[in-house]
Amino acid sequence: MPLVECDRLMYSRCQDRGINEMPTLYALKPAFQGRLRPLVNRLAAIGVTANSITILAALMSIAAGTSIAIWHEWRSLLLLVPVVMFVRMALNAVDGMLAREHGQASTLGMYLNELCDVVSDLALILPFAVFPQFSPWGVVAFALTAVLTEFAGVLGIAAGIGRNYAGPFGKSDRALALGVVAVLCAAGLWPASIAPLVFPAMATLSLLTAINRIRAGLIGSAS
Repeated sequence: MPLVECDRLMYSRCQDRGINEMPTLYALKPAFQGRLRPLVNRLAAIGVTANSITILAALMSIAAGTSIAIWHEWRSLLLLVPVVMFVRMALNAVDGMLAREHGQASTLGMYLNELCDVVSDLALILPFAVFPQFSPWGVVAFALTAVLTEFAGVLGIAAGIGRNYAGPFGKSDRALALGVVAVLCAAGLWPASIAPLVFPAMATLSLLTAINRIRAGLIGSAS
């Protein structure tokens, strides 16, 4: 059985046990994939690979994050964040569909998918530390807990429940929140009294998500 299909099967079993009870925007992914399927079929027909799409998404995130960090005096560059997040979400759906539906699932693809996601998150989160209205430590804490959340999700495979996408603050939710933060910051709409609390709050939600995923693994392995 291909790795991706095996992962989906274990995730379904996890849901059947009632482990992933906390909702997340990840649940909307199937509908999004349905709209992308015609494009995916065309890409597969011309020889585009899932791994190349995965790497492209990471490079795009790194380029955007680097530009924001270097030219942060141009706050309008922050508008790249929601755009890149949306395009990255689409590319992530595309590479998954290429892997599952066009026979491209591989061990290398699994590693690239997880590692590139973490690198992309860090590339888009850490540049916020250069903006004085936000707490640099809060930004770093959010970056670290985002990595911890994904690591806890991957460890679900070792726990026997499959890749865990439980909320309340999974990858899609982080992307939406970070996009909103970026737009409000670009527009200069963050009140000075609230801005330092934004990233610590998101770090707390990410930590709760990691705990929820670890809890799911413990319950699943004991079943």
